[in-house]
Amino acid sequence: MSKLLEGKVAIVTGGGRGVGRGVAIAMAQAGARVVVNDFGATLDGQSSGEQPAHAVVAEIEEFGGMAVVNGGSVANWIDANKMVESAVEAFGRIDIVVNNAGILRDAMFHRMSEQEFDEVVAVHLKGSFNVSRAAAPHFKQQGSGSYVHMTSTSGLIGNFGQANYSAAKLGITALSKSIALDMQKFGVRSNAVAPFAWTRMIDSIPSETPELKKRVEGLKKLVPEKVAPFVVALCAEEARDVSGQVFGVRNNEIFLFSQPRPVRNAHNAHGWTPESVLDTALPMLRAGFYGLDRSGDVFTWDPV
Repeated sequence: MSKLLEGKVAIVTGGGRGVGRGVAIAMAQAGARVVVNDFGATLDGQSSGEQPAHAVVAEIEEFGGMAVVNGGSVANWIDANKMVESAVEAFGRIDIVVNNAGILRDAMFHRMSEQEFDEVVAVHLKGSFNVSRAAAPHFKQQGSGSYVHMTSTSGLIGNFGQANYSAAKLGITALSKSIALDMQKFGVRSNAVAPFAWTRMIDSIPSETPELKKRVEGLKKLVPEKVAPFVVALCAEEARDVSGQVFGVRNNEIFLFSQPRPVRNAHNAHGWTPESVLDTALPMLRAGFYGLDRSGDVFTWDPV
């Protein structure tokens, strides 16, 4: 066990499986005391009756770490506040929030229901806000704290059939940046990480065609536990100057993503008309247009 996070207390949402499980265990191995939150939901957000967080806590305790279970829903404001309260009650403070909990309700946009959109945004985006906001007064008072929010290349780049998930995940990157800006004067940092990992959520991807089967076989090489070391490092005091960034972790690869900035411009001293926009502005800007890329179109090589 290392001592990078000794004395720290962390909440890991969705910590019962996949990436969250790996992060919770790695946090404990680095010396943190951990609140392992998991609602025990099915992929579409329904209660499954399972309690995967208990197994993670037992595993942490087996190697001498300290952890407690929380079964609340991040989408619920009261539950989110109780999460933070449980950390303070059990361990006396809160230092780290890892917003990892998520569900999927994939559908092509023209068939997506309002409920499918709302439920995904409620867990991913609203859930990240709820837990982060609940911890914010504690972070402000103690003059320190670290947020890590799980985003996705589905939002940063794009994917088919995930308008709800993509919108929520891109919203999380903006939420992270806003938190970083608003909380920097209190010594609080906030970063977003896009994890590449073969998890229960990824396992739900359809694979009926040869192209999809090939994609799924590639995704199976992605080990969820390999995301955890980077998350632990982000929360260490040695990384206290890192804030407002967007990263990706793909097995043994670590990426820093760009953030939207102007890439080309057009100006007209006399102002624009619709006709001059069509005749002049759009042709000037067209060379900088992005194609309709999906995540797989950008990350075309096998995981390292």
